Amino acid sequence: MQKLLATAAALGFSVSVSAAIIPAPPEVAARAHYLIDATTGYVIAESNANEQLPPASLTKLMTSYVLSYEIERGRVAFDDKVLISENAWAQNPIFKGSSLMWLEPGMEVSISELEKGIVISSGNDATVAIAEHLAGNETAFADMMNTHAQRLGMNDSYFENSHGLPSPNHLTTAHDLALLAKAIIQDFPTHYQIYSERDYTFNNIKQYNRNTLLGEDPSVDGLKTGYTSEAGYGLVSSAKRGDMRLISVVLGTSSAKTRASETRSLLNYGFRYFETAELLPAEREMEKPEVWMGLADYLSVGVVDAITLTLPRGERRNVAQVVTLNEPLSAPIKRGDEVGRVSLRLDEEQIYEGPVVALHDVEEAGFFARLWDRILMWIDTLLSPEPKE
Repeated sequence: MQKLLATAAALGFSVSVSAAIIPAPPEVAARAHYLIDATTGYVIAESNANEQLPPASLTKLMTSYVLSYEIERGRVAFDDKVLISENAWAQNPIFKGSSLMWLEPGMEVSISELEKGIVISSGNDATVAIAEHLAGNETAFADMMNTHAQRLGMNDSYFENSHGLPSPNHLTTAHDLALLAKAIIQDFPTHYQIYSERDYTFNNIKQYNRNTLLGEDPSVDGLKTGYTSEAGYGLVSSAKRGDMRLISVVLGTSSAKTRASETRSLLNYGFRYFETAELLPAEREMEKPEVWMGLADYLSVGVVDAITLTLPRGERRNVAQVVTLNEPLSAPIKRGDEVGRVSLRLDEEQIYEGPVVALHDVEEAGFFARLWDRILMWIDTLLSPEPKE
């Protein structure tokens, strides 16, 4: 079974998975697919996840990410007006037969409206309007997209335009799109709410969100569909049930119906057989060992950041915790100092190992108190039995 990833994996903790009895993931009728726990990054199912493929309108996930980034940093505002150029005109020949917001040259359209036109209506004209407003032209905006892609670790992605219409080197992967979806959800939660909206009306034209799962599964709250004849039908989706959020990517399916059904199959599998479990809460005292030569006699130890793992569903109660401290502990001790290690085991297999730290300071005691503690430590050493060989 795959290696188990933790929320703390990025901090260098070592993690593995217990051998649980779980059926194989469903077969998916797509060129590539990828299913992860959005909290921990644990990969539940995948196939061809690193194969470079054309993303079609899934490109707009990055376009909207860049826009959200600029808004949150105060470089543009929701009520700023964007003057629509002929490049962003719905009648631009390059947009023929594609999804549109139905912009017209000379219009002044707010950033807020254009964001909805990108996310909900999937308007190619809206993406060009945003690209020109933020970067001057599409080429410069593509550079911004690629800079963000590298920063997010999307190492197999390259963007040449803001909309996703076919271009020779305009490629991404299922893995990279999952990273992007996770970043949208975590970095810009207010903006992410737009992805759940079912329809949007602009210029007296009402258009419906093409992510049909929004109306079929109440746990699904985003993200985006894509289609070109070259790319096939794709869907990046996220759903939350209880404390668990999953992100699913399917690329290159044969129809809109298939991309929805295959995504539904993946999500149901992930929720049915796995759970997100906070096993070590942040700042909670795990043990209270004795401290020598300090102003306090005892030290509360634990973890500063919560440790969350993806587990086979129902196995949380079987996780065993073992704490090993660097005894004897002597002052001075600062909050955050590593004072031991904690190991989590499931079915005799280690699934996590990482540091235990001091949860508060312990200042050094005065000279005579330290001297007395040294005497007591010496006596304790004399009375302690020697380890057997």
